[in-house]
Parts: sequence; structure tokens; C-alpha cells
Amino acid sequence: MYLLLSASPVLAVIGGLLLGLCSLYAALLGVLLALAACLLAFPMTAQAALQAVAGWMPVLVEVLMIVGGGLLLSEVLRAAGAQKALAQWVMGRTGKGVGAVLLVVHGVTPFAESLTGFGIGITIGIPLLAHSGLPARKIALIGLLGLCAVPWGSMGPGTLIAATMSGLTFDALGVASAAVSVIPMVVVGVAAAWLASAPGQRGAAVLQGALSGLLLAAAIGVSNVLAGTSAAGALGALLMTVLWLWLGRRGAAASADKAAAPLGPLGWRALAAYGLLLLGVLVAGAVVRALQGAGAWHLLASPAVWLFVAAAWFARGLPAGSSLQRVWQSWRQVAPVTGLFIVLGVVMAVSGMAAQLAHALAQGGSAYVFAAPFVGALGGFVTGSNTGANAMFAATQAEIAQALGVAVLPFMAVHNVSAALLLMASPGKVEMACQLVPGEVPGTAQAERAWVQARVLQITGLAVLLMALLNVVLSAVLVQP
Repeated sequence: MYLLLSASPVLAVIGGLLLGLCSLYAALLGVLLALAACLLAFPMTAQAALQAVAGWMPVLVEVLMIVGGGLLLSEVLRAAGAQKALAQWVMGRTGKGVGAVLLVVHGVTPFAESLTGFGIGITIGIPLLAHSGLPARKIALIGLLGLCAVPWGSMGPGTLIAATMSGLTFDALGVASAAVSVIPMVVVGVAAAWLASAPGQRGAAVLQGALSGLLLAAAIGVSNVLAGTSAAGALGALLMTVLWLWLGRRGAAASADKAAAPLGPLGWRALAAYGLLLLGVLVAGAVVRALQGAGAWHLLASPAVWLFVAAAWFARGLPAGSSLQRVWQSWRQVAPVTGLFIVLGVVMAVSGMAAQLAHALAQGGSAYVFAAPFVGALGGFVTGSNTGANAMFAATQAEIAQALGVAVLPFMAVHNVSAALLLMASPGKVEMACQLVPGEVPGTAQAERAWVQARVLQITGLAVLLMALLNVVLSAVLVQP
């Protein structure tokens, strides 16, 4: 009975989504079932409930502010034509083919996500893809695939939680996570290249996607060794961005009769807005980390602040009323879904349902080694956050690894990366991606959203399956020290 009750919220959410239930209702159903399970079998004291609210309410508010700020910055840039100008400049150097798509998937989006987190990388990547000439549903799908470096998102708090809960060092888990990230980065690169290429050109495109994924994983791994886990994702993705722009410029110079158009004042202003956002997060973060125990001042380093600062700077004050109205409409559709899934993850973690589910699965003995990545991936899907998934499952996964006698570091690296994989498919992120594609994939177009949801689940599901097989191999080759 305990196993059924602990699994019912997750199973209900997945089943509802597969049956076409909208994201909001699926999330609400999961929360209601989790609360019912608490009443029936997983009681919480009033003190534990209050502590959970006090601990997670600031996180919830910050995440919802980040979502709003990301939508606002994207909208003011779109309304001014800055996104179009920047996209034309990028496409002029990489074309509208596979190179431009891989620039976004393995460069621009992971770079932005590593510095901001919470899926905000797609608010920068999708507007660039919107000018690639691809259908709207493919733009939303490919944009989501750019969330392939989430273990380093927002400077790696999710990875830090996993390391702390499993008794590992932050940088050791970061390096190991980069090594096993080869699988998802190659998978999303191949998928994106396949989606962006013509039927007769898919062989070469798939090879490009695979090589790009390998290079991104290597760049993050080397950066992790040289500069530490916090900056590794941003540095690795920045290297890939520069590489794809250089390759694109060489290709354009070899094939075009005239040079690509210059960026122009509007494009430079858009780059300056992004630069203000990223530099603000980096500098403020460094100051806050230097002032240990800065309390509420840590919010000054949050993307929740700098996204609004960048939007206000670009708009030279308060954005236009039409832009604010559009952002409000989008936020009303995205924010409740995101918030409910965070609430669901917290309830399951605090009540003990998450631990009960993981321990029940561990009764299968060594077979759990294969199942472990799926448990982590479900955590990412339910919470929409690598941080939330690790808060739910990291400690339990580490305990199970020790009980099974397998090496904890590679086991937790596979868990950490797997916990980030289904974040791409979480309903809140899918909803946001669809909202960011101008006009053609509105939140009310249920069939289009369902198509994106189904395809991203297929792609990430394949990656999780490969991670599970890798976990089996690693557990057989490496033994617990």
C-alpha cells in the first residue's frame, strides 16, 4: 500500500499527460494525490510542514520571478526587432542549416542556462531559432534540447546538493558528471541535426551533431578540471559558441559572394542586454560568495533580479503596455504549472514518499542499478529542476549505492545527469518553449504542445535508457572503494 501511495502522484501526472490532460490539471492532480497520501500513510507534523514552507517558499517565489523576467526580456527584445536583428546576424554567419541549430543547442542555450538556470536559456535560444525557417513545433522542440547542460545550470546548485548529500566533493562530481554527459549531449545533437536537415543530407548532419556533442562534453570536462564546477558549464558552452560562429563564418566566406551584413545598433544593444544579464549574475554572485553569510543579499546575484534589470535597460524604462500584457498572459499559463510541480516535489520529499519509492525499487537488488537513472529522471520531470530532483532523491540514491556495494561517484554522476534529462520534457518547460515561439504555437494549441511533449519525451527517454545501460557497465567494472 505504501508503495502504491508513494508512486501514485508521479504515475498520475505521467498518465494524465500521455492521455492529453493539460499541464495545469496534471500537476494539480499530482499535488492532490500527494496530499491525500500524506493524510493516509505519510503524515507530517505541523512543525515539519512549516519548516518546508519556510525553506521552499523563497525558492518558489524566486523561480516564478525568473520565469517572468525571462519572458519579459524575450518580449521586449522581440517587440523592438532586436531578436530578429541578432538572429539575422547569427544566421548570416552560420546559415539556416544544421550549424545554426547546433550553435544554439550546444552553445548559446547551455551558456545562458549555465549562468541563469531554471530553463531561462531557452528564452535566448528559441528566439534565435525562430528565424531559422523551421516549423514552429520543431523550433520549440529543438529549443528544449538546448537544456543539455543543466547539471551546471545556475552555476551548479543541483550538483552541489547531490555532492553534499552523497558525501562527495563538488568538483569531483562535476568532473564525473561531465564524463557521463557525453551520452545526452550526443543524443540531443543527433536529434537536433536530424530535425534541422533535409532527408538527403541527414547522414552528414547526424555526424555533425554527434561530434558537436562530444566536443561540448569535453569542453565542460576540461573547464571543470581547470576552473571548477561552478563555471564549467558556461566556459564549455562559450567555447562551443565561438567554435560554431568561427566555422559558420568560414563556411559563409567560402560560399557567399559578399560578406554577411553587420550586426547594427539594434543587434549590439541586444547583445549588451544579454551581456548585462550574464555579467550581473557573475559579478554579483562573486561578491555574494565572498561575503559569506550575506543572508537575503544573495538575491542580488539571482537571475530574478538581473533579467528585469536587463529588460528595463533595453526598454529604457518601463516596457510598453502591450508587451506587459503579452508577458502577463504567458506567465499566467507557465507559472502555475511550474509552481505546482515544485510543490509536488517538495511534498514528496518532505513526507518521505520519495524515499519510500526509491527504497522500494531498491528491493530488486542489483537490478536497481539499471532502474536508478529512471528514478532520478522522474524526479527531474516532476519538479522541473535538477536541484529539486536531487533534493528528492540524491541522499537515498547514495545510500542504495553503498548498500549494493557499487562505486558511489560514478553512480551519483549518472543519477545527477539523469535527474536533469527529463527537465527538458517537464510540462512547465514545454509550456514555456511553446509560448516563446511567436504566434504559431500558442498555449491553447493543445495538439501542437502534445506533439512537442511526446517527441521530447522520446528523445530524452532514449538518453535515460542509455544512461541506465552505462550505469550497469560502470557498476560491473568499478567497485566501491
